[in-house]
Amino acid sequence: MKSYSATHQLCNVVLLGNLVAKPEIRYLANPVLAVTDLTLATTHRWKDKQQKNKEWTSYHHVKVVGAMVESALLHADKGDILLVRGYIANNKTKPIEIIHAEAVEHFPKGFTQSINQITCSATVCSDVKLMTSEHNRTFASFDVSIHHQAFSEHKNEIVPHQVTRPVQVWGQAAQYISEHAVENSQLIIEGRLSYANNQQKSQLIDATQVHIMPTASSS
Repeated sequence: MKSYSATHQLCNVVLLGNLVAKPEIRYLANPVLAVTDLTLATTHRWKDKQQKNKEWTSYHHVKVVGAMVESALLHADKGDILLVRGYIANNKTKPIEIIHAEAVEHFPKGFTQSINQITCSATVCSDVKLMTSEHNRTFASFDVSIHHQAFSEHKNEIVPHQVTRPVQVWGQAAQYISEHAVENSQLIIEGRLSYANNQQKSQLIDATQVHIMPTASSS
């Protein structure tokens, strides 16, 4: 048996939430491109075991480059609603982890149910640990690497991206993952983006479903 090394994985993020502040638009040179870094808030609501309403707000750093900055964000303001499709990336100038937007749609202020979804293929790149939270919930914790490609308007070409993110899987699925996933396992992950309670607000994937894919065997 030999491990399968993916060279082109998929990473798709969809967010629907509210702008935390009015976007500040600036311009890059050679070529001239509009760019903005904004913060989008999404709120996850659920009921606990006592059927009490709970909610948690996540704040996503989103980078937008190119014509969609002026077409979708020129008149956007604090509290407005944005629908964003993109992928996770590492900021090249700041030590933060971002969503790089590939499409943005702008709506005026108003109430809407948030969307916070990520679907990706990934490779396990650490040990899988079965742990217990402070509320006695079982979860599996491990890191994954994602190698994907995206078009860069600044470079006018498709460029490779490699990111590593922690993943948490809860409940019965956690036990299954801890027993069957190992380093180099290929996964399909569905879930939401969350952020660690540390100074960097590190990005992590809170998985709702994890599929372990078959590996290629040597002939």
